[in-house]
Amino acid sequence: MSTKTVAVTAWEALFRAQVTVMRQLHEEFPADEISLNEYDVLFNLSRQPDRRLRIRNLNEHVLLKQPSVSRLVDRLVARGLLAKLSDPGDGRGIIVELTDAGFDMFRRIARAHSKSIAARVGGVLDRDELEQLTRLCDKLRQGAPTSEL
Repeated sequence: MSTKTVAVTAWEALFRAQVTVMRQLHEEFPADEISLNEYDVLFNLSRQPDRRLRIRNLNEHVLLKQPSVSRLVDRLVARGLLAKLSDPGDGRGIIVELTDAGFDMFRRIARAHSKSIAARVGGVLDRDELEQLTRLCDKLRQGAPTSEL
């Protein structure tokens, strides 16, 4: 098999595995409380210093496009899970901050979600395979050199 064929086969395997696992996780996710996209925002803010980030930078971390993130942030602000603040370093900038209520909700849902992930992923792969998967995914995210097709 050519390298191109092997790469396409590997991509298909990765993509189909991701879809299968995400479908299983979605079934167990408490979507009546919060959507996966909303959870993604809370997750990313929970990992930031002081649980805050400029909205422009938040866009770099989440899986949505900028206009969708802005609307989603507004919904989370209305629910008291996030706060929007003026950036003291740039009056035009907006900082999004995870409120205590938002952090509490994130932690509660993260505990259950983590159990689902551990069962679906950790129940199939051993520790060495999980570490290898992490290294491979990080390498893919960092970007492989591009070449002409």
